[in-house]
Amino acid sequence: MKRILVLGAGMVAGAHVQYLLAQPEFQVTVAGRTVSKAQEVVGGHPRGEARTLDITNEAALETAIAEHDLAVSLLPWAFHPLVARLCVKHRRPMVTTSYVKEPMAALDGPAREAGVLLLNEMGVDPGIDHMTAMRVINKVRADQGRIVEFTSWCGGLPAPEANDNPFGYKFSWSPRGVLLAGVNNALYLDQCRQVYVDGKRLFEAAVPVMVEIEGRVTELEGYPNRDSIPYMKTYGIQDARRMFRGTLRNKGFSKIMAKLRDLGYLREDVGSGLSNLTFREYTAWLARRGRGVGLDVKQAVADRLGVGVEDESIAAMDWLGLFNDEPLPIDKGAIVDVLTERMLSKMCYRPGERDMLVLQHQFLAEFPTRAERIESTMIDFGQPGGFSSMSRTVGLPAAIGVKLILEGKLALTGVHIPVLPEIYEPVLAELEQLGLHFQERWSTA
Repeated sequence: MKRILVLGAGMVAGAHVQYLLAQPEFQVTVAGRTVSKAQEVVGGHPRGEARTLDITNEAALETAIAEHDLAVSLLPWAFHPLVARLCVKHRRPMVTTSYVKEPMAALDGPAREAGVLLLNEMGVDPGIDHMTAMRVINKVRADQGRIVEFTSWCGGLPAPEANDNPFGYKFSWSPRGVLLAGVNNALYLDQCRQVYVDGKRLFEAAVPVMVEIEGRVTELEGYPNRDSIPYMKTYGIQDARRMFRGTLRNKGFSKIMAKLRDLGYLREDVGSGLSNLTFREYTAWLARRGRGVGLDVKQAVADRLGVGVEDESIAAMDWLGLFNDEPLPIDKGAIVDVLTERMLSKMCYRPGERDMLVLQHQFLAEFPTRAERIESTMIDFGQPGGFSSMSRTVGLPAAIGVKLILEGKLALTGVHIPVLPEIYEPVLAELEQLGLHFQERWSTA
């Protein structure tokens, strides 16, 4: 019996843990800040255990890792290097769904020396995006072709019938992470020229993106996602003239979020004196109008943002309740935390609603005698009463990776992401069996 330690019991843990528990040779321990959340994820399974673990207690974390054969970290990325270092120390493989950042990359040498695999970016974005991209890229190479343009879009959204609020968005993962991703700087390549987008203007870079959803062409919008340039080397397409990775949202999202950013609601600095304030007073303060005593705060915000009071961004803030007299949901924290808590209370999925994950790659490939446009698309829906699409598309690739490692099918050491055929081929094959379908369309350019 192989013992697996899963660190974190958040929104994406459910599908991951239940897949592992469905394997008769696995025993799974879910460790989180609160045992009740871990118990909910385990669901009373006889080969599952829920326990409380303070990730900042390094001694307790080390003991837990040493007791298991493999560790999965579904924690925020900042905790991964600590977990990875302890995994290397005790020669335990590790799986995460997060981007490889410098502290993790620095463990490649020590992990190789210890004979340990640290498998990262095993979610959907990053994760399935890499796998489906590399599958097409290697097909093109096998036919003596090369990729000259690559554009990738990915987004978790409400299914069309659940798209019923002004933002066109609901939360299926970390609300704070969603908001702060909207102020990241971005860099991509277009016509062999690097294009830099300042995070303060990221939403203004949004463009229309047409995607066929359930047989109907739908206009979404997308904006650049961080730094796309390093993926030219990762994917082995260094001579491409376009390399772009972007985030998908429903039409109108970017304009509203840009105005919330301009008002100050995405700031990470701590708002002073949150106790006993209402949303109306706090919003007035952000608009630099004191506490808004005797003031039409909605009009003041519109004036501050240079829009009319009837503008869709003002209407969205009104719908969110930023102009009402309800008390703030927190009495301390960053300004963005106030917005996070409010959105979480107003923009969660209701019972029976479906979320949706859209992933689309667009390639231009040149061959000795022709050029081809290739489109690789995955559109997945959550299961009403079951797991969300976000939970499945993030959790299942990582779980399949765990199984491959413990079955001895990945003879790799060091820090890796799923761009090698020995990783992505079996993972994509099993995802297809689990209902995550990928369509490829090739057409003459």
